[in-house]
Amino acid sequence: MARVVTQEDFVADALKKETADPAQHRALKPGLSLFDSGTIVAGSMIGSGIFIVSADISRQVGSPAALLAVWIVAGLMTIAGALAYGELAAMMPEAGGQYVYLREAYGGLVAFLFGWTLLLIVQTGTVAAVAVAFARFGGVLWPGLRSELWFGAGGVGLSGERLAAILVVAVLTWTNLRGLNLGKMVQNLFTSAKLLSLLMIAIVGCIFARNPHAIAANFGSASAFFGTRPVDLGFAAAFGAAMVGGLFSADAWASVTFTASEIRNPKRDLPLALTFGTGIVILLYVLVNISYMSELPVSGVAGGATVFTRGISHATGDRVATAAMEMVWHGAGAPITAILVMISTFGCANGLILTGARVIYAMAHDGVFFSAAGRVNRASVPAFALVIQGVWASILTLSGTYSELLDYVIFAQLLFTW
Repeated sequence: MARVVTQEDFVADALKKETADPAQHRALKPGLSLFDSGTIVAGSMIGSGIFIVSADISRQVGSPAALLAVWIVAGLMTIAGALAYGELAAMMPEAGGQYVYLREAYGGLVAFLFGWTLLLIVQTGTVAAVAVAFARFGGVLWPGLRSELWFGAGGVGLSGERLAAILVVAVLTWTNLRGLNLGKMVQNLFTSAKLLSLLMIAIVGCIFARNPHAIAANFGSASAFFGTRPVDLGFAAAFGAAMVGGLFSADAWASVTFTASEIRNPKRDLPLALTFGTGIVILLYVLVNISYMSELPVSGVAGGATVFTRGISHATGDRVATAAMEMVWHGAGAPITAILVMISTFGCANGLILTGARVIYAMAHDGVFFSAAGRVNRASVPAFALVIQGVWASILTLSGTYSELLDYVIFAQLLFTW
């Protein structure tokens, strides 16, 4: 005789499944305030670019006015994008952010391509690049962190620099596996430190330690400030090429939308975090570039040697911040700058690792990634997604130099962002 299944049987079966696999019933938990969200925006934006790319921009455009114009235009584009994303974030406060917006606007295929591009190229490639930058500037303090390969072929292999980069990825992945609270504490600490660092560079260069020779060379006359290059199609092409560095340095602000379901009041806090976070960073970027030009002529920013009464300084190896700080603190300028860049890149990598795993989590819930990535651990974070992301980012650190990793990332990044 067949047994009659009662309501009590259903309840007992559900309890048995929950006991057997409690991870299935855990989910991401809201734990991010407006301040936490803002530090994710600012911390993900500020990596190593502001300390380096002004050299290449100066070589492209050749005048102080055009250098500042590149940063201002890149900043306005960034803020416009942030305002648009703020509207989307308020309407769709779900884990995955940009992935969800693309899915709802253009369908599953575009979202699928974005998610896999983010995992294989954009997010992990950027994590690898900033980790390598951390290790490279760490080499100023610890000479053993060299770029020469211990073993490998064709530029692919392991070196002291790349080993240190892998350790950075591993430490930050482990930190975020411990829970959202620890991850956001690291983000808040390092973002606050690097915002204060950029403010210090701006104040010191613009107010307390101005170089009169550099100021005369850059701001002494209209021809010095605007340059003598005609504004034609050639200049427009150079300006467009220079924008790449500015846009890359101001990118990754959208990463905060990946954590939308973990923000306590996403409809209010996400738009505010995007607006104020991007606005503060862009303002600091412009002020820092004015500071550079208060210490170095534009030719010195670009890398050409220039003699001053206080010594010779130029941005060798595109290390603009180092050259400017050496004008202020002389021999101590290089280690001071190295510490500032290491703080900046460490915080940037943490923000990217924290947020990127949430896209993989959302993909798993849509059935376009391994189902394990859609589960969370006892600390309510997507552990499998974090580990997969960390492993691939570590592999990418073995594949090339900082500039090669940026070339790997930049086209795909701009394709989906702009």
